[in-house]
Amino acid sequence: MPIDPARLAFTDDGTPCSAAFGDVYHPRGGGLEQARFVFIAGNGLPERWQGREHFTILETGFGFGLNFLATWEAWRADPKRCERLHFVSVERHPFTREDLATLHARWPELAPLAAELADNWPALTPGMHRLHLDGGRVVLTLLLGDARELLPQLECHADAFFLDGFSPARNPELWSAVLLAELGRLAAPDATLATWSVCGDVRRALIAAGFDCEKAPGFGSKRKMCRARHRGVAPLPASPAAKHALVVGAGLAGSATAERLAARGWRVDVIDAAGGPGEGASGNLTGVLRPLPSLDDNRLARITRAGALYGLHHLRRLTEAGLPVRWDACGVLHLARDPVHEGKQRRIVEAHRPPSDYLRFVERDEASALAGWPLPVGGWWFPQGAWVSPPSLCAANLMTRPDLIRCHYGRAMQRLEASVDGWTAFDADGKAIASAPVAVLANGVGIRAVPQAAALPVRSARGQVTHFPAATGSSPNVVVCRLGYVAPALDGVRSAGATFSVDDDEPALRDADQRENLAKLEFILPGYAKEVRIAGLAGRVGFRPASPDRLPMVGEVPAVLRADRATPLAQIPRHPGLYAVAGFGARGLVWASLAAELLASRLAGEPLPLERDLVDALDPARYLLRPVRGMTREG
Repeated sequence: MPIDPARLAFTDDGTPCSAAFGDVYHPRGGGLEQARFVFIAGNGLPERWQGREHFTILETGFGFGLNFLATWEAWRADPKRCERLHFVSVERHPFTREDLATLHARWPELAPLAAELADNWPALTPGMHRLHLDGGRVVLTLLLGDARELLPQLECHADAFFLDGFSPARNPELWSAVLLAELGRLAAPDATLATWSVCGDVRRALIAAGFDCEKAPGFGSKRKMCRARHRGVAPLPASPAAKHALVVGAGLAGSATAERLAARGWRVDVIDAAGGPGEGASGNLTGVLRPLPSLDDNRLARITRAGALYGLHHLRRLTEAGLPVRWDACGVLHLARDPVHEGKQRRIVEAHRPPSDYLRFVERDEASALAGWPLPVGGWWFPQGAWVSPPSLCAANLMTRPDLIRCHYGRAMQRLEASVDGWTAFDADGKAIASAPVAVLANGVGIRAVPQAAALPVRSARGQVTHFPAATGSSPNVVVCRLGYVAPALDGVRSAGATFSVDDDEPALRDADQRENLAKLEFILPGYAKEVRIAGLAGRVGFRPASPDRLPMVGEVPAVLRADRATPLAQIPRHPGLYAVAGFGARGLVWASLAAELLASRLAGEPLPLERDLVDALDPARYLLRPVRGMTREG
């Protein structure tokens, strides 16, 4: 369902309001004070988060983020604050970045925090958006869309709840018994709740969801407010006692996993047979970062959208930290294959109504101007799409925390062995390389040689990229795709390709593949390849780990080769402490950062950054519950 942004409006006295719901966003003259009195103090904060490793707040109704900014401000001011604050909030009608800035200007004391939020404000697309703020110590997870659809898809253990949003009379869906029952599922032991509403139906629904409710003095013109505490005492899932992992592979998957774990204070040993990071399938000169929309917004479309947006957020954070990752959000032009496909692309944009800074359809003349080359068709334009140098990204990931990430290059893992203390990787001489309670297999096609991962149907897909010299200032200066891609020049060399050949183990460049790539280049930019000669062309061959359903594998590795198809995923036996981040195919740049954040969040017991149905769709054990079909070509 498309996201319809909120429209900026005010009452006669200047209070922000919604014409659609006929209600105000906060009490007249007291928005920040209400946030502090009702939601922060009403949940016993800041005292309850003090001394904690992490603390999670779940809010219904983000509005324009005043409760979040007030909470962030209180957290910053508390010298005993938790190490990491998670704030999860759902909003059907978010404001645009520009309107947020207008609203936040009313509270100059919040200006630095409001500016950082605005700088990181996501594209207003459906689903979950994870933003790392305040040096990664404050994590805002925005659920954009209908709360009735998204809260059942959320997986977290909330320590406190902020029930906000428009009044039950104006927006009854947000306060329904069915929706409030989800809060009981999402509550951590001893969770608290606060809201300005004392509506009888709301309190009865909260009681049914497992909360003990009480009325308390209210704020401003409201005589009473409601405070509650959850009666549940079920323990949280256990996290590894020792925050230490060994990661096999220093490519996109492995380096991203190491970086996300180290960001949470984990020690990480990274093992790779090569002499440095990103020398295997992640070693291409340039790669493409962009989503892949579909008319039905299927799982592949949703995961590539989430992965591309999170990947861009991650690249910006690395750049702001001064790390030498090479990339450019130059934009990606995805041309239609033919007039029929052009019509399909138009219909997808018309149906989804994405924000123009994320995706729009461009006609042939505008597409030609963007590419700097005459084109026969139009297509999708992703203004924030990017090219990235994968080896530089791998290196930057591993440079983020040199005090916690230790790399073992030139050490090929021959076997992985379990013990009561966890996992140990051994080399060909039988010498231990590293040991840790948790092991992550992120070694590309090398995962097929690990006996414990025998249940995973990872295939090797050979890909050959063609390199040719590019004159300074020559077109295109954006990435252009059309059954292949051509990227802007990097260090005077332009990349085009790529081939995709399953179970093909030829490591050398092939003239036939160079011709195939030049044919793709000619299809993308008619007439462009005429001056490129095959003789002497350079290139690179890589072997990408592909999966049968074109989705990555992220999660705990199954310990069995077969399972009854009626078995719930959660009940399939797993190798304790052994995880996989695999099967990216040609989309390593799109998925690596988000997959690593998903795995690290799971290991740390934090809110997950993806909907539950997508988490299940990535579970490595999914193949035990359905037949594996033949490998399809990457699209």
